[in-house]
Amino acid sequence: MKNDGVSFMDQIVKEAEEKEQKLNREMADLMLLEIRNLQEEIEQTFEQAERERNIIKNWAITKNSKLTNRIEWISKKLELFLKEEGVKTLDLAFGTIRFRKQPDRVEIVDDEMFLNNATSNILTIVPESAKADMNKIKSFIKRSGRVPNGCELIPGEVKFSYSINNHKEEELNGSKEIRTGSKQTSKLSVVI
Repeated sequence: MKNDGVSFMDQIVKEAEEKEQKLNREMADLMLLEIRNLQEEIEQTFEQAERERNIIKNWAITKNSKLTNRIEWISKKLELFLKEEGVKTLDLAFGTIRFRKQPDRVEIVDDEMFLNNATSNILTIVPESAKADMNKIKSFIKRSGRVPNGCELIPGEVKFSYSINNHKEEELNGSKEIRTGSKQTSKLSVVI
């Protein structure tokens, strides 16, 4: 009889643990739902901000276009006035108006012809430059097992991630994966 009581107690404890685990799973699922809702709210905020930026940008473009046209019209009037005065420069209370010769400009229209006939005093020779190729460095480390001098191998970390099922029709894959963790600070980092 004592054996039956222990078995009964074990069964009650087991049922209680199952209920607690189920409750925890339900709570975790609700937490994921809350994360999804918050992410959607963040996306909506950014979308609304982008729409408002576009409205403001279009307003500024329209307003500045009118102002620019007015500036061009006034500039033409000032140019005509300076021509009528017959001077190259005129100092006024709110500024100076002037005619000024712009420097000469050179444009190469046929590179090959220019380079064939050019002398060293009109050329600048730039030595070949070297740039790190991260894919080749990664292949070298995998192949040889050695890290080249001047490089540092930062081992990959195990990072927490979660995925959320989205029930939107426009998404094809139906889920997003979000990864959290710190950014690498080195500009020349290789992830293997």
